[in-house]
Amino acid sequence: MSKGGKRNPMPQQDAAARKKNFSEVALGYTEAQAIDEAERCLSCKKKPCVAGCPVNIDIPAFVELIKAKDYMGAAAELKKTNSLPAICGRVCPQEEQCEKLCVLGIKGEPVAVGRLERFAADYEAAHSSGSEAPKPENPELANYHVAVVGSGPAGLTVAGDLAKKGYSVTIFEALHKTGGVLRYGIPEFRLPRDILDREVSYVESLGVKIITNMIVGRTFRVEDLLNNGFDAVFVGTGAGAPKLMGIPGENLSGVYSGNEWLTRINLMRAHHADYATPIKVPKKACIVGAGNTAMDCARTAMRIGSQEVTIVYRRSRTEMPARAEEIENAENEGIKLMLLTNPKQFIGNEKGAVKAIECLRMELGEPDSSGRRRPVTIEGSEFIIEADTAIVALGQNPNPLIRTTTEGLATESWGGIIISPETGMTSIPGVFAGGDAVTGEATVISAMGAGKVAAEGIDGFIRGKHGLPS
Repeated sequence: MSKGGKRNPMPQQDAAARKKNFSEVALGYTEAQAIDEAERCLSCKKKPCVAGCPVNIDIPAFVELIKAKDYMGAAAELKKTNSLPAICGRVCPQEEQCEKLCVLGIKGEPVAVGRLERFAADYEAAHSSGSEAPKPENPELANYHVAVVGSGPAGLTVAGDLAKKGYSVTIFEALHKTGGVLRYGIPEFRLPRDILDREVSYVESLGVKIITNMIVGRTFRVEDLLNNGFDAVFVGTGAGAPKLMGIPGENLSGVYSGNEWLTRINLMRAHHADYATPIKVPKKACIVGAGNTAMDCARTAMRIGSQEVTIVYRRSRTEMPARAEEIENAENEGIKLMLLTNPKQFIGNEKGAVKAIECLRMELGEPDSSGRRRPVTIEGSEFIIEADTAIVALGQNPNPLIRTTTEGLATESWGGIIISPETGMTSIPGVFAGGDAVTGEATVISAMGAGKVAAEGIDGFIRGKHGLPS
């Protein structure tokens, strides 16, 4: 039993076994563990944890239902404001959001909100009788149509929220599978595909229509949607344009962006022999970066057969942006951290393939604009790392297709779509945007929060345009 300052640990696959498979690492709470963890919650009247949740889940309410063993009720409470609870329970950085504001965290460990969210969502899935989705609040709104471009977390959220209100919603997805970054960016050992498919099916059960293999900006443009029956358009195309280092040798064979590496495996199934998706199985893989994407790349490289995997990061462990849990999991799986190190150039062999990386030692100076201490090169500190595969995982910028094919759409110099933060509307009336297409690469839950803002903005826009009561 875990009382007082300690939370219940998450059961996990053994590290030696899991680094050879793609099965989910975290195994989830048992019923007894979930009740025990829920009973740690103080049910604060002011609900400080809710202020840290981008999708405004009433956290004490769903936790109280778990205490009462009403697990289906807890799942229903979650779904009042979150259409993807099983996903959020697995990949949301609760430690930086709701759990950060939990009063138990002042002297001990906060309530494991994410683990309880996952428990409730998984319990519902395992015990559901296939009951109908909630009826729309205003069925008459079915006469008004909204197009959603992209089926990632922002798109699924805005679609689900608008469908609950009563609108007719169609999602246009460029890829052959739904989920956006949830599918191509997050490995199965963190987010199993059956969980993702289950959450997407729930959104469809609300009445949302999804059309795949439809590239808005190529097949047709945003303005075509507005001119052909849609009252509003939401752009949630994510951030798929990789940030590269701009150093010599980056175009060598065997040098991947983190986005390409993960897409080849997560979406295109390159680690399965029956899929014709080429990828190099590394002997020595080197990943540049220290965010969650870098951890995913490193842990994926280990699972497809790399003999040695090293993460190279120019700052210290304290500044690593990845979740502490993901860093710990990576180390437990045998992945090495080479800190205060920065690549200078990739070195190729006679066949044009990477064989090594020339690096520089770094030291930390004063904090920069990110609040982290700025890395400073130590002159004359060059050294060589052997690597036959290098993965540059430094983040992504917004996909450029929509902004380059939509006349009058205002964007930032780096590519983010400019919106009203209150409504999510862009410079074009009736066109809204949110998630990574606006902010650049960020978290799943922040994209979902943006989707909720845009759903309210779209509702207000359509009601105002057609003189509907608010």
